[in-house]
Amino acid sequence: MPEIQSEWKRTFGIIWTGQFLSLISSSLVNFAIIIWLSIETGSAEVLAYAAIAALLPQSIIGLFVGVYVDRWDRRKTMIFADSFIAFCTLIIALLFHFGNVAYWLIYVLLAFRSAGSAFHMPAMQAAIPMLTPKSELLRVAGINQIIQSISNIAGPALGALAIGLMDIAYVMYIDIIGAVFAIVSLLLVKIPHPSPTIPTSKGFGQLTSEIRLGVRAITSNSGIAFLFLFSTLATFCIMPIAVLFPLMTLEHFSGDAFQMSIVEANWGIGMLIGGSVLGIFKLKTNRVTLINSSYVIMGLAFAISGILPNWAFWIFACLTALSGIAGAIYNACFTSIIQQNIDPFLLGRVFSMFFSITLLPALIGLLATGFLADTIGINITFIILGIAVVMIGIWSFFNKEMLTLGHQSELPETESNTTVYNS
Repeated sequence: MPEIQSEWKRTFGIIWTGQFLSLISSSLVNFAIIIWLSIETGSAEVLAYAAIAALLPQSIIGLFVGVYVDRWDRRKTMIFADSFIAFCTLIIALLFHFGNVAYWLIYVLLAFRSAGSAFHMPAMQAAIPMLTPKSELLRVAGINQIIQSISNIAGPALGALAIGLMDIAYVMYIDIIGAVFAIVSLLLVKIPHPSPTIPTSKGFGQLTSEIRLGVRAITSNSGIAFLFLFSTLATFCIMPIAVLFPLMTLEHFSGDAFQMSIVEANWGIGMLIGGSVLGIFKLKTNRVTLINSSYVIMGLAFAISGILPNWAFWIFACLTALSGIAGAIYNACFTSIIQQNIDPFLLGRVFSMFFSITLLPALIGLLATGFLADTIGINITFIILGIAVVMIGIWSFFNKEMLTLGHQSELPETESNTTVYNS
């Protein structure tokens, strides 16, 4: 058993070292593109179109790509996805390098990158239970939050520095280097593939049948179904607020670009703290209770932010960090519950469906940002949506099926859950 324990940790460390470097470089490049578009156009509309291009493909194709993620070797899926994303970035870099940049081409290539991510993210989440003992899933999810948080904090700062030191074309190459590290790390290990629990065949009829199996995996367990429902409702309220954070800083608190960066950094720092707590300490608390509490904390932080007077920027910044802590705990607990309670062979489609469901509210938030800000005011929007999130959290506490699900923290280990093969 000690050898198995050290083996999965070593494999996990190799994979996530590459993924960490890839996440940092992608975050850097994404922020650099935002800065470039802001400087070149000064248009919020252009930024919104770029964001939609980066989200819409994941949301649409994510509804069915999970079937193929479950069929295919998950390590190879991640390698091909990373390679495809890097290839799209290379084309963007060449367009910048030769000065043939049209905004619509950037939108198209961002959309292609998004399509690659639609395969990569569910494959990565579905691979974790094949490497990690079930008793460690929550801690591993916390470590993932740490990695993502550091990327969220460092990426924008490094992106701003990079675009100040070099041409945007050369900044794009940084993302390609990060992808190479991710691919090499995956080539150094092997990820066990779960044995199919259902027959697979080609054809549209079989595809829709397998999609229905993914839906049934969610709906057949009432606790999981309610977990998805409440998460979707909360995300629908949270995403418009996330889009409005920069305008809240600029307009309500009369801030500037520096204060905007403070708010972004505080959110990342909060997520880093939340992920660190889960990654370092093996919490025994009911995970659904943690999720419901996170809803309440985030909702209160948003609502109080809307009530604050315009001189209370630093209180707003602290509340943003508190929201980040709650968000990290929610993400880690939700992910570990799904990984522990869904058949490993169905995890790819379940995660891809979830990513699609949660991205749709983000698109609505992007499209509704101007309307909300102009009609009812940014601070009133924070208050209304914050109260809605609080009510969702309180409502969730009365759902016994979900609370029972959160108690299932110690399940027996399986061979597929701890065995790792190396090449």
